[in-house]
Amino acid sequence: MSDVLTLESVSVRRGENFLLRDFSLTVSEGQHWVVLGPNGAGKTTLLELAAGRMHPTSGVVGILEERLGRVDVFELRPRIGYASTALANRIPMSEAVLDTVLTAAYGVTGRWVEEYDDADVDRAKDLLTAFDITHLATRTFGTLSEGERKRVQIARALMTDPELLLLDEPASGLDLGGREELLIAMTEILSSKWAPATIMVTHHVEEIPVGITHALLIKDGAPVAAGPLDETLTAENLSETFDIDVKLSRDGARFHARSHLQ
Repeated sequence: MSDVLTLESVSVRRGENFLLRDFSLTVSEGQHWVVLGPNGAGKTTLLELAAGRMHPTSGVVGILEERLGRVDVFELRPRIGYASTALANRIPMSEAVLDTVLTAAYGVTGRWVEEYDDADVDRAKDLLTAFDITHLATRTFGTLSEGERKRVQIARALMTDPELLLLDEPASGLDLGGREELLIAMTEILSSKWAPATIMVTHHVEEIPVGITHALLIKDGAPVAAGPLDETLTAENLSETFDIDVKLSRDGARFHARSHLQ
């Protein structure tokens, strides 16, 4: 398997603060990672680097066999599917759902004068079908529920058939039904042999979809543990990451965590 993402001794500094410090990680083709950690741990910074939307202060970032800083990021970004709250906030509220997905083909967030061929339109419609949101095609993005927006964002992230898929807290803000619908869709994506290498950030082990193969636990801009899911996602590692005594349980392929005091 070839490496899709490599970080070698990467640090990201803003003023006197380090968002990431001497951070190393390798994600290979066919792997699906979940990243867990408290607020301010550096999770979103990691995704911004992986998406080619941020450069490190020091260290080397390799993305899809290209080195960040030596590649045209505008040519690299269409090979990366990215869904985040920050990106969603740049989507015009008046944009039709079909166009919200379609415009990812050009890496823009609002349809303007660019032209799309029939294959692009068919791809966008197929993704709406895959996420059971075909009925929303003519609705505007601003009229959608939070759960509907999340599904549209992931469909958009998959529009270019990316080699790397990055999801920043895709289940945040969802109610129980919306979360479970999203996890079902994510499980279907990850179960495909054509699924791209994936990195998904979350705060909660309950939001880990079936099909995740590896875990990264991060705290204060540095990894606590990283590796295969069953070896890395332990009560001990979660306790160290979140500074609380955690009890971890498993129901089939799904995880649950709570304080040891409960």
